[in-house]
Amino acid sequence: MSQSAPQLPQNDEFAEKLEKLDTLAAILPALAGQDRSQQLAHLLTDDDIDTLRHLAKEGMGENTLRALTSDFSYLEAWCQAATGTPLPWPAPESLILKFLAHHLWDLEKRKIDPAHGMPETVAAELEDLKILRTQKNTAGLRPPHAPATVERRLATWSTLHRWRGLDGAFSSPQIRSAKRLAVRTADRPKTRKSKKAVTADILKRLLATCEGTDYQRPSLTDLRDQALLLLGFASGGRRRSEIAGLRMDRIQFEDPVPSDPDRPDSPLLPCATIRLGRTKTEDSSTDDNHVLLLGQPVDALQAWLKASGIMDGPVFRAIDQWGNLKTRPLSPQSINAILKKRCAAAGLDPKDFSAHGLRSGFLTEAANQGIALQDAMQQSRHRSLSQASAYYNEANRQRLRSARILE
Repeated sequence: MSQSAPQLPQNDEFAEKLEKLDTLAAILPALAGQDRSQQLAHLLTDDDIDTLRHLAKEGMGENTLRALTSDFSYLEAWCQAATGTPLPWPAPESLILKFLAHHLWDLEKRKIDPAHGMPETVAAELEDLKILRTQKNTAGLRPPHAPATVERRLATWSTLHRWRGLDGAFSSPQIRSAKRLAVRTADRPKTRKSKKAVTADILKRLLATCEGTDYQRPSLTDLRDQALLLLGFASGGRRRSEIAGLRMDRIQFEDPVPSDPDRPDSPLLPCATIRLGRTKTEDSSTDDNHVLLLGQPVDALQAWLKASGIMDGPVFRAIDQWGNLKTRPLSPQSINAILKKRCAAAGLDPKDFSAHGLRSGFLTEAANQGIALQDAMQQSRHRSLSQASAYYNEANRQRLRSARILE
């Protein structure tokens, strides 16, 4: 079976779609590339593309727009594969129920009933489009989708109805009941974005790989990675997209501040303010959406900027194999690759860590050090108390006296 993107007739309608997608690619780099444009032109309708263009013009965050485009593509491709027709508007309740049945099922029943869950013909077509990534296990069975992914795609589907001024059946009693039962039946454990958190002790090991050797001073790459890791952690555990998207005009170096806020005569620490603008958990770009950096991260950032000569534009940039600095910024995927590379150099298993480990590690370390949750949330910029407290609960779980009741 071919693994290439489907080719469409090169007619005027198709050319117009590609032209629209090209304008979107200037805002959303994930859409760039001939293969990706060809695939999206095949999967998305004119109305879908017009909706995305409208959202891009309205200033929707890049990550949200990227996820929306991915969900658009998947829903259109699935509907074509499952029903042989494009996604209808509004979606009938029966189609939403079919979507649930195709994505959340009982793996044990699938072993004895091949018709249970997503039909293999549908899965094969989605795989051919490179849009289905759920792999079969060693027994040749494909597990159900993650409930969180299904929830997100249903939410996207519902949101698209509202944008088009249509009513959907997504909140009907039948859909809500079916969704609860399907999630319970699928019984797929939630996986963490990073298996292990990058706490202070782990961060110290990663930074040690950026110090050069007895015979060689830290390279430009070492200085970049050191600043990247320290800033990513100390600024509240910034997401990889936020690190990659950081620009010089969002950094303000401040006057030094006392290391002990209650003792004005205590040693001074270098200080910098980072303005975050729009983030995943902040709906709007406001003047108070910023975080403070003190001490070592500021020193590392200044060392990187001095060595690289960067004065404007992206802060963290690509460096080629000969050590030449590029003008293009690192991609979010590059941030993840850098962390994994430093993990390997530090003797850690890269599979246990991802860039999200900086975020979970910051809150876990704050809990370990007895820092108040509200204080940590000011730096991490979490809006959800329950989400942030989950890291605190996990950090304190092994300290529970109740777990030692028989000891």
